[in-house]
Amino acid sequence: MIELLFLLIFWEALMIIILLFNTSFLELLILILDRLRRDRWPLILTTAAATLLALLLSGVYGIINIQKRHIHDADGHAHLNPTDQLLMANHLLQTTLIGVVLFLALIIERLHYYTTELRITRECIAAIKKLEATKALQEERDKLKSKFVQLKSDLNSKAKDVDVAEANVTALTKQSQGFLLENHRVLEENHNLRKKLRVLDKRFSHSLSKKNM
Repeated sequence: MIELLFLLIFWEALMIIILLFNTSFLELLILILDRLRRDRWPLILTTAAATLLALLLSGVYGIINIQKRHIHDADGHAHLNPTDQLLMANHLLQTTLIGVVLFLALIIERLHYYTTELRITRECIAAIKKLEATKALQEERDKLKSKFVQLKSDLNSKAKDVDVAEANVTALTKQSQGFLLENHRVLEENHNLRKKLRVLDKRFSHSLSKKNM
């Protein structure tokens, strides 16, 4: 019995060390403890704890009974006989070990609970941060979308201005072509008029020369 209790204390101490430090065995231990909380394991563990508690109470009761069996010597001093002393030491050792086992089991249960709560809290915080980042990205996307709509509207307005300017350029080009044609016609008329004037001038000069003769 005592060897079994020492073995339990060793394994419980090892589990506490694993729960206290973030090692590679922590995930495995938490998974095992989570499974122990499901199915029939809670009933089994409760029964085992109740059995150890009963043994603890039985040991305390045995210690009290042995304390009552004092032997008084000739000097009036109370002491226990060797057999009672051996039983007392055995009961004290067994009771102490059972108390340590139960205490360490309680520590393991609390550490597992708080470790699980801490993991859940961290996951919630990470999810909240991710949600906030998503909201920030959504807001940024909405801002970019509104800017895009504004830029598109400005682009359409500029495109209309460009169309108007192109229409004006086309009209001015046509008007310029008309002016060029008109200028060309006027130049031709001027050229023709000069020819006619030269012809008339020659005729007039010729007629004057005949009169002078």
